[in-house]
Amino acid sequence: MAEKDLSELMLTDDHLDGLFDSHAHYFDRRFSEETEGADHILKNEVFGKGIDGVINIGTNSRTSALCIEQATRYPKMYATVGLHPEDIAYCSDSVSDELLRIEGLLKNKCENKIVAIGEIGLDYHYEGFDKTLQIKCFEDQLDLAKQLDMPVVIHDREAHGDCFDVILRHGGVRGVFHSFSGSAEMAIELVKRGWYISFSGVLTFKNARKAVEAAEAIPLDKILIETDCPYLAPHPFRGRINHSGLMCYTAQKLAEIKNTSYREAVSATRKNVYELFGV
Repeated sequence: MAEKDLSELMLTDDHLDGLFDSHAHYFDRRFSEETEGADHILKNEVFGKGIDGVINIGTNSRTSALCIEQATRYPKMYATVGLHPEDIAYCSDSVSDELLRIEGLLKNKCENKIVAIGEIGLDYHYEGFDKTLQIKCFEDQLDLAKQLDMPVVIHDREAHGDCFDVILRHGGVRGVFHSFSGSAEMAIELVKRGWYISFSGVLTFKNARKAVEAAEAIPLDKILIETDCPYLAPHPFRGRINHSGLMCYTAQKLAEIKNTSYREAVSATRKNVYELFGV
């Protein structure tokens, strides 16, 4: 069957084989509320269908611990730990105490299969955010990443200029901007500095002009793909609960954008995960 008809084959084991989901949240309560649970999906729709690996992304000390626990049960699952900018407002005590708890999780990073610090960054979407506190928390975690020589996973929502300025002040830190929403020009400048760019199911949306332009502008050897599940399901599943087994639609869209084969897009993005996170 021709490559353009691949959508008809997307949910077969053959087309899921080798995909690596670089950004997921399998601790999210939506899995238990809207499905038979994360374990059911992971066993039946993800690892049971040939997905090569998943990086489970923490957002605070509690969810980071959940990521670690889940990763211990699946040989091809890895964890990150970090404090997400939105979660800063929900710290039960001081942000510094929360960062100390996250740092504590990193003491056994190899045993706990922790491959990065994240999800960290800036989020200016909702009213009432504390810009100064977000930037300080971001910088503190970048400092920790440099100290431990670990990559970072960056969340950048409506804060492109400040995110770029912050990483410029922290030379030597490497990582990925996840579910990239910035401009093609920003993507080019990040790649020049050694950063990776990750695209979620948003890449398949009909109104995703900026994401498509960014993917066009940068080389395939600096691109990752992800789900950000249970959110951002690709077309034609937009609005439904997402999981790693649907990432093939994002891979196919990327292949079309880069004028390459589906298999090459899968292979290249998997290799990039290996190189960035050392899994």
